[in-house]
Amino acid sequence: MFNTMTLTKIVGGICGTFLIFLLGNWAASSIYAMDATGHDGEHVQAYVIATGDEEVVEEEVVEVSFEELLASADAGKGEKVFGKCKACHKVDGSNSTGPHLDGVFGRELASVDGFAYSDAMSSHGGAWDAEALNVYLTSPKDAIPGNKMSFAGLKKIEDRANLVAYLQSISG
Repeated sequence: MFNTMTLTKIVGGICGTFLIFLLGNWAASSIYAMDATGHDGEHVQAYVIATGDEEVVEEEVVEVSFEELLASADAGKGEKVFGKCKACHKVDGSNSTGPHLDGVFGRELASVDGFAYSDAMSSHGGAWDAEALNVYLTSPKDAIPGNKMSFAGLKKIEDRANLVAYLQSISG
């Protein structure tokens, strides 16, 4: 029942387990070095905690207007951005969950025949131009509170400019 072969197997298993732990420790130590020195014995600081004592250097942010971006916008990229709109809008003249968007540029708000607009959209008034589309595409719920559109909006101004350029190109 308990012979030398069994004893040899048990001792071999224990030694093998210790060997695996030893090799794992060696591999982890080489991957995740715990010393604070970098190359050539230099001390490297991993991160800096801001304490408020340093001088704050403000970078000058150059604001580009929507009109400037629209002038250089790419309708091809806008067609790709329109992929986010395709679930609800079509550009072939037929309505879907949302009204069709071909010919939207210059069209009065809530003026597509056969589409049931919300009261908020119907009573808002105005026409779809570049600036109105920019404001609406940023956040539809903020632009016209109470409308039915559940889209969160396009946060990148470049995406909005490209999408407006695409809508302009299909509006004739």
